[in-house]
Amino acid sequence: MPEYEFVDVYVPRGVSRKEATRLLTDHAEYGHWELHRLSLMRDGSRRVRLRRRIIRQARATW
Repeated sequence: MPEYEFVDVYVPRGVSRKEATRLLTDHAEYGHWELHRLSLMRDGSRRVRLRRRIIRQARATW
């Protein structure tokens, strides 16, 4: 089973949908994150949970 690391991003309610999309696209493109969960709060803010796979390398034996 793959292992993931997570990061939570808080997007305040004043941020437009276009700006939020650009922010999350930058995370995905440059940090190799993918969207795991998005929660829209009552006040209009968003809580976004991003994840990326942890790749473990096996040690080389000589």
